[in-house]
Amino acid sequence: MGIDELDGRLLELLAAEPRIGVLEASRRLGVARGTVQARLDRLQGSGVIRGFGPDVDPAAIGYPVTAFATLEIRQGQGRDVRAHLATVPEVLELHTITGRGDMLCRLVARSNADLQRVIDKVVGFEGIVRASTAIVMENPVPLRIVPLVRQAARDAGGPAS
Repeated sequence: MGIDELDGRLLELLAAEPRIGVLEASRRLGVARGTVQARLDRLQGSGVIRGFGPDVDPAAIGYPVTAFATLEIRQGQGRDVRAHLATVPEVLELHTITGRGDMLCRLVARSNADLQRVIDKVVGFEGIVRASTAIVMENPVPLRIVPLVRQAARDAGGPAS
């Protein structure tokens, strides 16, 4: 699904102020409340907006170490490995990938020593053949979506504000 200029402006507003109400959003965007509600419903229904939950910083809750683990898995074990990794709370994301590995996990830990415990928990499953881990030193460009939203809105033919 594509987005237009108004969708882009609405998404930027929600990114900047996630607790804003529909009425205030309509006032700021200069459109009717019903228009904002319809746009929100459409953006949620199509999966563009995945949620409105808090954006939690793992470091602030005691998990300051981030690492990426590339996993090689046994043929035919993908479903079981995914199910196993879903039980490990420190696995924040899992992607299937091309290249040398089969899966890429973003992990967090309480310390470098604790990272070993997390890795042991991750690889302690017979479907995982090998793991290669890289510890994150710095995150100079944290996860961001607004620049992509602006580009998508521009691509739709209108400038994003």
